Amino acid sequence: MTAPTQNTTSRIARFRKLSVAGMATAGAAAAALTLIPSPAQAAPVSANVSASQVSAADAPAAKKAKKKQYADNLDGWIKEALDIMKSERIPGSYEGLHRNIMRESSGNPNAQNNWDVNAQNGTPSKGLLQVIQPTFDAYHVAGTPRDLTDPVANITAAANYAADKYGSIDNVDSAY
Repeated sequence: MTAPTQNTTSRIARFRKLSVAGMATAGAAAAALTLIPSPAQAAPVSANVSASQVSAADAPAAKKAKKKQYADNLDGWIKEALDIMKSERIPGSYEGLHRNIMRESSGNPNAQNNWDVNAQNGTPSKGLLQVIQPTFDAYHVAGTPRDLTDPVANITAAANYAADKYGSIDNVDSAY
């Protein structure tokens, strides 16, 4: 085998430069897209009103108007939890959550297991996905209430735990 020629070495160097430049360009584009508000995020400005005339008091009202509302029932709790899970990159599907909730609590956010080994040790499983307090505390998802029986907090903590231990709540088919 012959030693690499100067031409081969310069081609490799050019390729490396292009690869690094391409990655830097892609990274800069991604950062720019992240920082530029989408049309949905941008506050509408009337043609007759300059941006400087829009009051700061209008911003919170616009933000509140865009906050997504969820039904106060199992369907709404799962949908809200899925939106939080998505933002926190916690895997899981509606079907996986619903299947496990129905097996664990039949959809009752106040369900409590008073007979298993956890209950015998003083930490009964509670809520939609029958989570014990130490697990809830360890896997609590920021932005949700620190209340084990809060439906959305219970779902997101349990899904976070299942993702850590099993890859996803979708992979859980029995008590976990």
